[in-house]
Amino acid sequence: MSADPLLQPFQLKHLTIRNRLMSTAHEPAYTHDGMPKERYRAYHVEKAKGGIGLTMIGGSAVVAPDSPQAFGNILLYKDEVVGWLKALADEVHDHGAAVMIQITHLGRRTSWAKDDWLPILGASHVREPAHRAFPKAMEEFDITRIVAAYADAAERVKVAGLDGFEIEAYGHLIDQFWSPLTNHRSDEYGGSLENRMRFGFEVLRAIRERVGKDFIVGARLVCDEDAERGIDRREGTTIAQTLAASGAIDFVNVIRGHIDTEEGLSRVIPGMGERSAPHLDFAGDIRVATRLPTFHAARVQDVATARHAIESGKLDLVGMTRAHLADPHIALKIKQGREDEIRPCVGMGYCIDSIYGGHAVCIHNAATGRELTMPHVVTRSAGPLKTFVVVGAGPGGLEAARVAAARGHKTVLMEAADQPGGQVRVAAGLARRREILGIVDWRLAQCEKHGVELRTNLYAEAEDVTREGPDVVIIATGGVPNLDFLRGGAEHVASSWDILTGAIKPAANVIVYDDNGAHAGVSVAEFCARAGANVDYMTPERMMGPDVGSTSFPPYLRAFSKYDVGVTLNLRLESVRREGNRLVGVFYDEYGAKRVERLADQIIVDHGATPVDDLYFALKPGSRNLGEVDQPALLAARPQAVVRNPEGSYQLFRIGDAVASRNIHAAIYDALRLVSVM
Repeated sequence: MSADPLLQPFQLKHLTIRNRLMSTAHEPAYTHDGMPKERYRAYHVEKAKGGIGLTMIGGSAVVAPDSPQAFGNILLYKDEVVGWLKALADEVHDHGAAVMIQITHLGRRTSWAKDDWLPILGASHVREPAHRAFPKAMEEFDITRIVAAYADAAERVKVAGLDGFEIEAYGHLIDQFWSPLTNHRSDEYGGSLENRMRFGFEVLRAIRERVGKDFIVGARLVCDEDAERGIDRREGTTIAQTLAASGAIDFVNVIRGHIDTEEGLSRVIPGMGERSAPHLDFAGDIRVATRLPTFHAARVQDVATARHAIESGKLDLVGMTRAHLADPHIALKIKQGREDEIRPCVGMGYCIDSIYGGHAVCIHNAATGRELTMPHVVTRSAGPLKTFVVVGAGPGGLEAARVAAARGHKTVLMEAADQPGGQVRVAAGLARRREILGIVDWRLAQCEKHGVELRTNLYAEAEDVTREGPDVVIIATGGVPNLDFLRGGAEHVASSWDILTGAIKPAANVIVYDDNGAHAGVSVAEFCARAGANVDYMTPERMMGPDVGSTSFPPYLRAFSKYDVGVTLNLRLESVRREGNRLVGVFYDEYGAKRVERLADQIIVDHGATPVDDLYFALKPGSRNLGEVDQPALLAARPQAVVRNPEGSYQLFRIGDAVASRNIHAAIYDALRLVSVM
């Protein structure tokens, strides 16, 4: 048996969990009709294959129709869910992992304008800022009904064969009763802490009566809301101790913070640039206070931190939830002595932020959530081995080279710059986002492992490519800052790339014009403000950075507040002219149907990227497919077989921003699904 603290088994009542690594409950929005069907199951089974000790599903599975899905939640109030849960549990168990589920009533943390259009519920009529909905203050019959719904849901979990479950008590209905912020009741469910805990105890008693004392029941528990007039550390510890002493729960999964605002959520789930494991010591204190098995997850993204959490006795199981989205095989790689091959979580928060736009995806693991079609482990090709030439070593090109070489193909990677990384290196120009370089570093290490021949400082021409005698050419040359939209004065402006790379220094008074809506615009505004510039951020959108997600946005707003960055919406930049040593931006106000002028020392523009596609078009006539992609084959993960020019000597494809301005994930996904079947 390994001496590694992370690989030691843990006994939770009758259940032996094979190691100390877990993925805490989260909802990736992979449900179909509210059920955890094939896609949902494949996602969790992959982690079981990867050696995880415990995977927790359903963040959170809802127990009643008046707790409608906020983001693809499992509908645990439907009997049909039992069969889907059983199939998931059986397959996870077949691979040696334990599986539990998180159950909840969302209370005010959802919207009434969906599903059955029922009024949402709360302890009191207190609006939640995040979902902008006003709950009905629960009446006695609501309480009776919801208590019974919890018990029904618990029974379904037990019948399905899961190993246990936790109730969700941070930001949801149960702790909405606990918190003075959300409980203003004057009946027996309000006032004193004992009264505020009454509803939760009624739920737990009903659950125990239904599933018995031997079934594993825990709580993901807010032990300090970190909010003025909310549950403080003292009261939160008392709640945890009271639950522990009652015997109602078998473990505690510690949360610190509140999630009713984007700023609060970003502290509970800290992202890029924040310190590692900020609540770990607090979780250890709760473990001492309750003497219960203790779980916790909050920016534990690397193995060293996870190992410390267990070895120091702060936790019994350590949650590496986002880390397992980046690499579901963490435990297996530790066990096999391949810790250095773990794909790192870079803390970008794209996984969480993308849920609200559809479903969770990792910024640089395109197989996560696509396990039914995309491989987490690239296997050697069973067909004839080929020669690949990949041009451009940004994230897409690095991924194409990594996958091609892992398939066994001879792979040459050409890069014009002196070091790989492309726009990832530009993004890393803002100091607190430097972790993003992990996307590049991991791929470089994998390319080296698989024998990719990397040539830097080579601005590849067509003859450089054809000289290699390639069978497949991948053009991943990315783009350049797009200034073509300006009617005049493009020569006067700087791009976000100019500033973030240090090619041009911020001036004293700066306008940052963001017509892209992603990280780059707000990043360059923050960069300039931190450098001492007076910054006005301007955009034609009705909000700042609409493509920057809810957990990633707060750090920008903190910086904007600290440095007094001005924000102007609904103005579209048309042209720039010089007046003396200053610049005048001419903007169009579509709503007012007028033009306005703004004066600055410097105007910085982010308008996405224009594809660098000269090499692609130069190589196109010599290709067999003339650059064409068979989209049905691509979507079905089948090899490309288009032949439009039988005299051509190679297949030719382009990916990422060399096609159109998108993002890191799009470039990596382009590469993976194209090359993994070649």
